[in-house]
Amino acid sequence: MHEHREIKSEVLRDRILQLEAEHGDLDRLIERMAGVPGTDDLELQRLKKRKLKVKDNIILLQLQLDPDSMNTSDRRA
Repeated sequence: MHEHREIKSEVLRDRILQLEAEHGDLDRLIERMAGVPGTDDLELQRLKKRKLKVKDNIILLQLQLDPDSMNTSDRRA
């Protein structure tokens, strides 16, 4: 049972790392697009919404890993 928990923790950490990379990629893409005149505002809005969803998923996975590690003030940092 303990071994299964360790495997699950490792899978969660890997997924968090993937999502953090995606979040960073989206952040850079949004920043680049925002600096380009004539950028599609709707597409930019969709990317920002996706970035927020990715961040929410990161938080949910972090809470599964260690429910006591985050308090409510840390969730939108």
